[in-house]
Amino acid sequence: MAEEIKSLQELDGNEAGADVVTEPSAPVYVQKLDKQGRAYATGKRKDAVARVWVKPGSGRIIINTKDDKDYFARPVLQMIIRQPLKAAEREDQFDIIATVHGGGLSGQAGAVRHGISKALTHYEPGLRPVLKKGGFLTRDSRVVERKKYGRAKARRSFQFSKR
Repeated sequence: MAEEIKSLQELDGNEAGADVVTEPSAPVYVQKLDKQGRAYATGKRKDAVARVWVKPGSGRIIINTKDDKDYFARPVLQMIIRQPLKAAEREDQFDIIATVHGGGLSGQAGAVRHGISKALTHYEPGLRPVLKKGGFLTRDSRVVERKKYGRAKARRSFQFSKR
């Protein structure tokens, strides 16, 4: 009986009945470009939605047909949209065209940053670990809480009157 089992194992190729376990491989990310050689992504933050195209260039950022310094006048907002490019060390290598609508300027800057990060990973998949570590690929899901009935705002009660 033992000889039969041993001969079956030799035929099967396993030593002493050891199971062959293959580890799942990490997902392989491929470059996603359109016919013009651009990478596209959608970024979101609060109520703002940004459509972003990334292509090789000199580092210009155009938002709603305006230069980024004209559209986002505050230096903090300009810094926010450039964060993924700085983290990836690609500041002067890509031209970025974005259209953004909805929300306020702060939410729009966050949406553009999210879109740039996603588009960079579509153009150059090797940048994904750097951008993921910086937290640029995570969509900030915080949105305004809805107003409830019987309340002045989402949580604030109406003013109490004793008399």
